[in-house]
Amino acid sequence: MCGIVGYIGRRDVAPLLLEGLARLEYRGYDSAGIAIAGKSGGLKTVKAKGRVRELEARVPKRFAGTTGIAHTRWATHGAPSDENAHPHLDGEGKVAIVHNGIIDNATELRAKLTADGVVFLSETDTEVLTHLIGRSQAETLEDKVRQSLALIEGTYGIAVLHADFPDRIVVARNGSPVVLGIGEKEMFVASDVAALVAHTRQVVTLDDGEMATLKADDFRTYTTDGARTTASPTTVEWEAESYDMGGHDTYMHKEITEQVEAVDRVLRGRIDDRFSTVHLGGLNLDAREARAVRRVKILGCGTSYHAGMIGAGLIEELARIPADAEPASEFRYRNPVVDPDTLYVAVSQSGETYDVLAAVQELKRKGARVLGVVNVVGSAIARETDGGVYVHAGPEVCVVSTKCFTNTVVAFALLALHLGRIRDLSVADGKRLIAGLRRLPEQIAEVLGQEEEIKKLAEEYAQAKSMMFIGRVRGYPVALEASLKLKEISYIHAEAYPASELKHGPLALIEPAMPTVAIVPDDDLLEKNRAALEEIKARSGPILAVAHSEQERADHTILVPKNEHELDPILMGIPLQLLAYHTALALGRDIDKPRNLAKSVTVE
Repeated sequence: MCGIVGYIGRRDVAPLLLEGLARLEYRGYDSAGIAIAGKSGGLKTVKAKGRVRELEARVPKRFAGTTGIAHTRWATHGAPSDENAHPHLDGEGKVAIVHNGIIDNATELRAKLTADGVVFLSETDTEVLTHLIGRSQAETLEDKVRQSLALIEGTYGIAVLHADFPDRIVVARNGSPVVLGIGEKEMFVASDVAALVAHTRQVVTLDDGEMATLKADDFRTYTTDGARTTASPTTVEWEAESYDMGGHDTYMHKEITEQVEAVDRVLRGRIDDRFSTVHLGGLNLDAREARAVRRVKILGCGTSYHAGMIGAGLIEELARIPADAEPASEFRYRNPVVDPDTLYVAVSQSGETYDVLAAVQELKRKGARVLGVVNVVGSAIARETDGGVYVHAGPEVCVVSTKCFTNTVVAFALLALHLGRIRDLSVADGKRLIAGLRRLPEQIAEVLGQEEEIKKLAEEYAQAKSMMFIGRVRGYPVALEASLKLKEISYIHAEAYPASELKHGPLALIEPAMPTVAIVPDDDLLEKNRAALEEIKARSGPILAVAHSEQERADHTILVPKNEHELDPILMGIPLQLLAYHTALALGRDIDKPRNLAKSVTVE
């Protein structure tokens, strides 16, 4: 959940590392630090609790060196502090390490090292690994790291400096991303390509169980057992400008407004008018195999799980295949029955979400067919799955997901249409849905054009201490996602329920101080939804409706253009992104970096 940056070459390293850390701030963190191999020998470190700017202010003007590593930390072991910030040093000050992940047996190893006389300066699990490397009697840095990794249990993405080996950085991955950047007589390493693209677009992504040695003019990869591996650089499709704010006050606002272009991108080149279907060449699933699928199980976490819920509904409606979504973090711990006739779909914006990746690996071990729906090309889930769909949302920097959620749901609509046309979905329905998909960008622009009106509503509702979100069938996952967005960035308590469940408990919460946001599409459940509004209004609860027409019982209505009923959830979620955004803005929240959260959750 943290950020790693490293560099070895000819340039002054400190400014490069600080720039890289600044590009990783969106991932969420509470402290930062930097270590360099000094020109006169030895290692020099600076660490600071707080933001990268606090670290930068502490870095001396004379902090020269051409090799270094840096880190932004999100606390797992030990509170945010200067002492707990990375990089960590061994007892002699010769080894510096930055680490993403969690060492599960850190307590046991710490006790053994303490009994041997090692003095710990932090509360972190990472410092254990630093001392193990420092105490190793192996002759090479690679072997020191390899021997130490053999002693630990858990997840890691690490970069290691050693004063006795100033010509190299050794890195390793197990469950946490490590990306090498290939320059001209210089090499980079990072946990995210965002830190690299300003300098190189040629990258190598390590697999789990893989290590690498970086020198200024060379790199090599190998397994933790020492066997050489072959790594061919790929080209990153996004440029550095894609990570800039582009004149917006926040990344979240930029990304909400980018949804017109993002949805056009996910559709581009995929529609097949001749057969009223879509091309999804990356599925690696032929028509015979698709017809043999008896069930679809979608796995994701947070926003990806909510997108998967909408996706499951689309697949059931259009392809008539039983489908459901489940949090990946729950699935992998309940010893699920893995059915050979089930198609599993793993969903992750980053393609590195640990719980989703672990579920994929378990499913593959049991012989399941797994597809990925991810945003980041070449990510771990993209590489581990049998095929899949890239959602082409472009870089999403804000911690909370907006455009990627929308594009993921559109990608599921494409998948459902593809499966449906292979099975029993008619040509007429295929044409109808394709026409609806093509209308989406224009209709999204229409929704975004209401921003000023939504801003006024947000300012009115910002003083609420708690809010309820309700919807039925297609509307329920929209309510869940809208509730999550509000919680994530405004810190207002919010709950989401199926509208049909109100009278089974949640109705007890309704009062004048509890606003309800109701998803009310103009479909066959319209009158049922209006009945729920009557129940709320009878108890003096304020109502904000998101609907296709004015709702008489609502205090306010946000109007959304009508599409095909299967695609309506895509449009109904967008005004609620703006509602959450402007509510948080009215409350003065740090929207792009909400407290306690990180962009890419690569630990359990």
